[in-house]
Amino acid sequence: MRTHHLSQTRNIGILAHVDAGKTTTTERILFRTGATYKQGEVHDGTTVTDFDAQERKRGITIFSAAVSCTWDGHRINLIDTPGHVDFSAEVERALRVLDGAVAVFDGVAGVEPQSESVWRQADLRGVPRIAFVNKLDRSGADLDAAVASIRARLHVTPLVVQLPIGAEEQFVGVVDLVTRRAYTWDEQTMTEVDVPDPAALHARRRLLEEAVAELHAGALEEFVANDGLKDATLRDALREVTNNRTGVVVLCGSAYKNRGIEPLLDAVVAYLPSPLDVPPVHPDRPAAPDAPFAGLVFKVHAATTGRLTYVRVYSGTITKGATVLDTGTGRTERVSRILHVQADRHTELDDAAAGDIVAVVGVKHAKVGSTLCAPDAPLVLEAAGAAEPVVSVAVEARVATDTDRLSVALARLVDEDPSLRVRSDPETGQTVLSGLGELHLEVAVEKLRQANGLTVNVGRPQVSYRETVLTGVSGLLYRHVKQEGGSGQYAHVLIDVTSSDQAFAFDSAVVGGRVPKEYVKAVEAGCRDALLEGPIGGHPVTGVHVTLVDGQTHSKDSSELAFRTAGRLALQQALRQSTMAVLEPVAEVTVTGPDDTVGAVLGDLAARRGRVTDSTTRGGTVVVTATVPLAELFGYATRLRSRTQGRGTFTTRPAGYQQAPEGTA
Repeated sequence: MRTHHLSQTRNIGILAHVDAGKTTTTERILFRTGATYKQGEVHDGTTVTDFDAQERKRGITIFSAAVSCTWDGHRINLIDTPGHVDFSAEVERALRVLDGAVAVFDGVAGVEPQSESVWRQADLRGVPRIAFVNKLDRSGADLDAAVASIRARLHVTPLVVQLPIGAEEQFVGVVDLVTRRAYTWDEQTMTEVDVPDPAALHARRRLLEEAVAELHAGALEEFVANDGLKDATLRDALREVTNNRTGVVVLCGSAYKNRGIEPLLDAVVAYLPSPLDVPPVHPDRPAAPDAPFAGLVFKVHAATTGRLTYVRVYSGTITKGATVLDTGTGRTERVSRILHVQADRHTELDDAAAGDIVAVVGVKHAKVGSTLCAPDAPLVLEAAGAAEPVVSVAVEARVATDTDRLSVALARLVDEDPSLRVRSDPETGQTVLSGLGELHLEVAVEKLRQANGLTVNVGRPQVSYRETVLTGVSGLLYRHVKQEGGSGQYAHVLIDVTSSDQAFAFDSAVVGGRVPKEYVKAVEAGCRDALLEGPIGGHPVTGVHVTLVDGQTHSKDSSELAFRTAGRLALQQALRQSTMAVLEPVAEVTVTGPDDTVGAVLGDLAARRGRVTDSTTRGGTVVVTATVPLAELFGYATRLRSRTQGRGTFTTRPAGYQQAPEGTA
């Protein structure tokens, strides 16, 4: 049975830009808390959380991994999330089940584009965060510059609670402004030392107290009355400010050199919320072990040895052998085993209670986002929304006899990662796999090969185009009349079509009940059917506003089916008569490279129809931001390396759609 009280549980994630040091920070946390006996290294391929063969080969996190450890009497369930934009859906699913997060920033680069994206995702989910400025041992690292970029780019008040001791290669420790103590580290051990510069400590502590007093009414009263804050008041105020997300506590260190990890763990326990501090997931489901059971599936791992379903338990207790209801499918499933997960190692449990994150075995059909609950107390929890795929490749088994195995393997992939889609192209008969980016698909195909021993042929990546209305048509009358023995079909509709800022908008201007309400709904459903294929190249249609102006019914032959068909055929005809355009997906690309290569970088972006939006130079490095059509970015990594003698790097993030040049489709 559980040994930790709920108030002593922390469910946290580590969020950051690719390469800011998330996985190394996670490894050091596991080592420091005694969860591992040997610290893993990303560059040696020995990490605990990046346990997938591909993650070790590429040196990046692809799949969010769940691990647990204990610190100061608290159980910390930790999810190491990917930083690469192609796996942002994986981050979104992890954020859904977290109570708090540690955002890791690079001490040299500060806030980078992908850190902004994950920060915004956490804002939307309302997840409280603390910040850890990492890599302070590197040349060019500057805590104050990193904090300034947090303030400017994330629009949040940073509350710096530590001062570094030494800079760059001489960075050896930190001064804690809350406890007024100083610590240094040699290879492995932390030592308390005298504060090297009491005047600097006093000045920075004063700034921290003033910033907290501005954000917290109770702290302001004490600050005015006593001209300062007691340590306990400061700590309590920092916790409240973190949990209501009006400010963010900033710590610093170097995970690779083991510096700053213990104070970071103390801060996780002191400032981030427990499952009791966050609002209940549903009014009827308090975070209590004796409430009816409810949990959310946030990850599925379909291993050859069996299917692991990762569940965040929000309320109640789940026991081994219990029957649970999947409210999405209406099926009941039996939980044969409950596992406490350490990345790819597990220990068996008899039960799991509110606040726990566990994997269960025996649940065969639940998908990512499914709600599992007590069969006698059903409810549905909100799942993270799935992102729309923008890149597709055709895949086929090299050996014809493997075709069935391939479709089973593809179904398993989609089961694990709902942001992947598989469909059969009606014209070519090919199987098409779609995802969020080139790397996303590369990883998926590699998984098909490795996990299933399949040899597959993969086509060239294609982007997902859309079609939109530039100028619509008004007063299009469509008469749908069918008479074939028995009852017929009769529906007349008159529609106006215009362009819209929304993907699809529909309203009715019908007066005098000439078209009954249920038939209006059927017309809207028919219009949605028509949006699946546009008139130019059969791409999905977006940016359409349809108004049902008038219609006519027949006392016997009108039905919902007739009006749905009329709506579909009317909009198809209207789109053929409208002025249409093809839209292509675009990405915001941030390129970092030596400033002597800026000409080559800009020239290459221009050749790819890129539009440069920003360019800054600092310390011999240039950072260029541009908006580039996604179709032009295939193979860009190789090209950039050759243009910058291997010293350039780039990151991308989706930036919506823009009108494609004539003849693109």
